[in-house]
Amino acid sequence: MVNLAGKVALITGGTRGIGLGIAEAFLSAGASVALNGRSAEKGAATLEALAAGKRAWYIGGDCKVQQEVEAMVDATIDHYGRLDILVNNAGGSSGFAPIHELTEAAWQEASAWILDSCFWATRRALPAMLAEGWGRIINVSSVEGSGASKKNVSHYITFKHAMNGFTKAAAFEYGDQGITVNAISPGAVETDLMMESGPAAAATMGISYEAFKETYAAESAIKRLNTVEEVAGLALFLTGEHGAGITGAILPVDGGTAL
Repeated sequence: MVNLAGKVALITGGTRGIGLGIAEAFLSAGASVALNGRSAEKGAATLEALAAGKRAWYIGGDCKVQQEVEAMVDATIDHYGRLDILVNNAGGSSGFAPIHELTEAAWQEASAWILDSCFWATRRALPAMLAEGWGRIINVSSVEGSGASKKNVSHYITFKHAMNGFTKAAAFEYGDQGITVNAISPGAVETDLMMESGPAAAATMGISYEAFKETYAAESAIKRLNTVEEVAGLALFLTGEHGAGITGAILPVDGGTAL
């Protein structure tokens, strides 16, 4: 059983979906958790539902803005006095279109949301981890980060691939200093974000949202979507004693889609 008593985690995009599932897993293991989000209302509702007292704290900020990402890392350290675990979970895209029609704005938004936010948060968090000689960084990538099986999402695919490369580079640089860096590569998980952006992506492909989800299920060996709990379980393992020997890995929770 993983014991995270005394550890502090910051989870970007932590008030819903995969981020919230990871927060719940960390809290169950005894950690204190800072949950980032863009809605103070959602943040308050999440804290109330978690009922974790002072071990859960909401920190607002837009992960597409460098200053706000750096501020949320600093605020977490100020609030709890340390930062041991960083989960770069926030990330997405919009403006779905074939490459010849993809806008500059959509491309730059995806870059900031997925790759830049991961870099900004990691760079800011590393000094605190280096001071302790211990740290765990988990980047939430995607099954699309190791392949390309969907049209009109080239920006999402590109920057999830780049996140995986950054994961390996960071793992190589800091592995001998007590810090592990890994990426989790989920298959499709029907989170709030997927329900918000999925219909638009499906529409550009000329299919319904239900058919869009079914394509992911059909591509997997388990013939269903993955769950938040399956992703959160791996994240928890990576923070524990038995996960200490894993770094630089891109670990799929995709129901066998990578096969």
